[in-house]
Amino acid sequence: MTDFSADQVVWTSKLKEAYGETVELEDEQGKSSIYDIIAEFEVGSRAYAVLAGSGKSAEQEILRIVVSPDGLPELESIVDDEEWEDVSELYDELTFPADEND
Repeated sequence: MTDFSADQVVWTSKLKEAYGETVELEDEQGKSSIYDIIAEFEVGSRAYAVLAGSGKSAEQEILRIVVSPDGLPELESIVDDEEWEDVSELYDELTFPADEND
């Protein structure tokens, strides 16, 4: 179970303020792709971004936001499986609340 809860989330817009509505990411093979910034939020001491690629088979990606030495927000993959699961579950909870009818 996650250490995060929806009431701890602070919605942010650091990426959008720095880069606009989209970001360009490069994969391991050097191929660049454009992603829409869907959401940004902070929970605990970490910040995350939800991105969506283009195309029929594009899925949403969740990446960690870190601040570079020059002060700009950058994205990095979440390599810890437990952290990724926690953040993914939290985002699902934020976007698909279970108690909508209460």
